[in-house]
Amino acid sequence: MQSNILSITDNVDFLNVRKKIKTYKPNPSLYLFIFGSWIAALYWYHPRMLQLLEMETSYVDFISLWFFIIFVELAWLYGLFNVGVVLFAWIYKRFVKKTEIPVLSKDKPQPPVAILYTTYNDFVEKSALSCVQQNYDHYRVYILDDSTDEAYKKQIDAFASRYPEQVRVIRRKDRKGFKAGNMNHALNRFIAEPYFAIADADEILPRDFLLKMVPYLVNDPNCGFVQANHRANPDQKTDLARALGDGIDIHWRWYQPLRNKFGFVMFLGHGALLRRSCWKEIGGFPDIVSEDLGFAMRIRELGYYGRFAENVICYEDFPETIRAFRVRHIKWTRGTCEFLTKEAGWLLRSTRISWSEKFDILFPTLNLPLTLFYFLFMINANMIMPFLFGEFRDVTIVLGNWEFAMPIIALNKGFAPVFSWDFFAITMLTFFAPVLTFVIEMVRKPIHLFKFLAHSTVVYAALSPLSAIGVLSFLITGKATFLVTGDKKQQRSDSSKNKNTFRERLMLLLKKSHPDQKEVRYFEMLSGIVFLGLCIYLFQISFMGLALAFIIFPLMHNRGWGHARLRKLIYIPFIMILAGVGLGAAGAMGLQTVFFGFGFHF
Repeated sequence: MQSNILSITDNVDFLNVRKKIKTYKPNPSLYLFIFGSWIAALYWYHPRMLQLLEMETSYVDFISLWFFIIFVELAWLYGLFNVGVVLFAWIYKRFVKKTEIPVLSKDKPQPPVAILYTTYNDFVEKSALSCVQQNYDHYRVYILDDSTDEAYKKQIDAFASRYPEQVRVIRRKDRKGFKAGNMNHALNRFIAEPYFAIADADEILPRDFLLKMVPYLVNDPNCGFVQANHRANPDQKTDLARALGDGIDIHWRWYQPLRNKFGFVMFLGHGALLRRSCWKEIGGFPDIVSEDLGFAMRIRELGYYGRFAENVICYEDFPETIRAFRVRHIKWTRGTCEFLTKEAGWLLRSTRISWSEKFDILFPTLNLPLTLFYFLFMINANMIMPFLFGEFRDVTIVLGNWEFAMPIIALNKGFAPVFSWDFFAITMLTFFAPVLTFVIEMVRKPIHLFKFLAHSTVVYAALSPLSAIGVLSFLITGKATFLVTGDKKQQRSDSSKNKNTFRERLMLLLKKSHPDQKEVRYFEMLSGIVFLGLCIYLFQISFMGLALAFIIFPLMHNRGWGHARLRKLIYIPFIMILAGVGLGAAGAMGLQTVFFGFGFHF
């Protein structure tokens, strides 16, 4: 059957809709704290930042200095955002009175529910089985199969044949609209249940998932969806999952529950139960890669809202390989750029979504596109500014009876206004705020904390060049492609179609910026090599560690997390970062111009 994807803007004029639904607004305290603290920081620091402009003698100087000032002050805002989340998450846990967990009335029948299991060449039988084995009386599982691989199709058909009363397989002739189109196609033509759940191909639902989730929607007609909690799959045995899986658990514990009180509860694309009438009122899932956030925003404009269910815990796999992790990141990066391009305008104009909710949407979504500006900041701070405002000096290194004089490039005395302990303090706040939750949770296990942060440095902190490619290619093409993390054939099939000319490879790079393409990895490694060389002359120990991570990360794409030689290098970037922080704390070299890379993507 042909896909029938509805265009939401063709069906509903959202800015003119005024439904008579109970008004709900979150507590704005979180963002009052964030922006209040930021304004106070600007009041204290900004006059000294403006003194840097006294060095300006040309338009190039002017642009370089202003870019440095604006980005640094924006980095402070993001640092305070993370501090605010930690503080208000703690307040939410300790002092906010929780609403009672809803339950279904025993004298009423359970409403029928559909479970939509979406897959594209990544079927996981254990996950599908968790959908089938629900402790609930009235539900049906729909496997929405967009697979092109015949082996997966046969596996899905075999699974469905074992549960003919519970499982139905739905396929379509094309992949128009990606995941959103797949779900719209099924909901338009085959599914009539008043509530439907969405499960990813590798997600494990608890047996009481529906039993606990359905009451949220049945008991509250204004609740449009309920998002379940998630943890890393404890049965996943890969080295990468063991090294970084704790980050999933900690993120969900700290960053999601407080949104019930202080922000915008997001539908995160899986492990959620949705009200079908809401889906119908907005005309279907928006035809974008970030259809989940688009759905949550559109129903919020109609007056509905989402809830986060802390008591319902699903399990999700961490990407099994560095390659899969990188593919997922590019999908998120380009999908977020598409979302902001298409949706940010009407979000800002919305009169039904409060400003605190708008900020809660924009802070995490702007984070990924801003990585392009962070990459430009690294170029500015480590290449352009030393050329414009640097001067050669000798640094003498003494170890016992051994003495060595090393020529370096240091910033001139015009930067003296920011060579102070309080600037170093807010720099460290910006530096450590994104990983503060991990420090708090693991501080009693210092060895485990050290290993986790070292591993995260090579994976998360090294994403900047890859993110920059994703953002830049989207800005050129204006398109986002739904890359499937578990589909190992997606890019390799493209690469096998005689795409050997420079123009063809360039178009493929712009279209998908897929990490399988060698040009992507060459760019990342070249960035690391160039920055590494500059760090020697700038004596930037911390950034030298980050530059080394830029080189290691793409090398792991094919060689894998478990590669023996690369594993020996994993701890070096983080050790160098700590060493640079130590030098900065001691005031040995004054202000380090780049401390804002580590943890930027957490």
